[in-house]
Amino acid sequence: MAKRDYYEILGIGRDADEKEIKAAFRKLAKKYHPDLNPNDKEAEAKFKEVNEAYEVLSDPDRKAKYDKFGHAAFDQNGGFGAGGGFSDFGDIFGDIFGDFFGGGFGGATRAKRTGPKAGSDLKIKLDIDFEEAAFGTKKDIKINRIERCHICDGTGAKAGTGKKTCPDCQGTGTIRTVQRTPFGQFASTRTCTNCGGTGEVVEEPCTACSGSGKEKKSRKLSINIPAGVDTGSVIPLRGEGNHGERGGPPGDLYVYINVRPHEIFERDGNDIWCEIPVSFAKAALGGSIEVPTIDGKVKYEVPEGTQTGTVFRLRNKGIKNLRGAGRGDQYVRVKIEVPKKLTEKQRNILVQFANEMGEKPDDKKGFFGKMKDAFRD
Repeated sequence: MAKRDYYEILGIGRDADEKEIKAAFRKLAKKYHPDLNPNDKEAEAKFKEVNEAYEVLSDPDRKAKYDKFGHAAFDQNGGFGAGGGFSDFGDIFGDIFGDFFGGGFGGATRAKRTGPKAGSDLKIKLDIDFEEAAFGTKKDIKINRIERCHICDGTGAKAGTGKKTCPDCQGTGTIRTVQRTPFGQFASTRTCTNCGGTGEVVEEPCTACSGSGKEKKSRKLSINIPAGVDTGSVIPLRGEGNHGERGGPPGDLYVYINVRPHEIFERDGNDIWCEIPVSFAKAALGGSIEVPTIDGKVKYEVPEGTQTGTVFRLRNKGIKNLRGAGRGDQYVRVKIEVPKKLTEKQRNILVQFANEMGEKPDDKKGFFGKMKDAFRD
């Protein structure tokens, strides 16, 4: 059977660089490694094929010869290149075996997990009202977190007892295994599951935490929410996350703010927008209207002849700047209200107004009909 193209084997193009070649090799070597595919002859053959392709393509000189002459460049060496074998794969296989077994390659060991370990962080979402975001507030929140056992203070041992050397790993925190493969003998290490890598186990486990040294607790915390927060704002509470192990510091708690929509106001950065209905008569004649703001109602003089869509600004009636002084503004968009029902008297008044303006209120002709007449004239 003819040899497959090395680039095809690794699934890369001929213009692949060193990084792409290495990445492709790592992926396929993991996939077909004999330790992950015991008694699988097909995987074993593919593993050998992948290694052969990588040994050639990872070497610039061999790659240049292969690109020019193909497999014929190495026929005298059985297709494996000069000095075949696995001598060039130390770093790569070290990484791969670390992924497989949690340890090093060729007998490397991992340090015991005896030092302090920081606790993990927690995240929660907090819903607040529009006004609470604008002016700031104080909220009580409830969280569930991992804490040190209150009975054994995190040791995991029953009162009056201590710890002893782990019998499985003899105190090293790792288990070393040697496996035979068609390509030789490989040694690997993994974290001891009996002691979790610490090298020690408790003589008698604490009855409250079953030897884990941890317990889950529900806690109530008070949080100050500053004025100006918005949806997406994050408030960190240092040291309020899960507790650490072996004297390690606790993690943090991150509170993600979500502001509920308001019935009237919309926020745009530090500015506030709202829409105010104004009667036809007041828009035409002008006059005073009441405008709602987050500080309460204020009066505003609408000028004569105000049109629908007109926007006016109320300075410093917006949201406080979260990271500085001052406030945004409030923008008010006018919406002219047209009455849907008229009394006979109101209708007559409007007809007279229309006549004064040169309009014919009873004219049923549509817009396009009027346009046609205009162009005909």
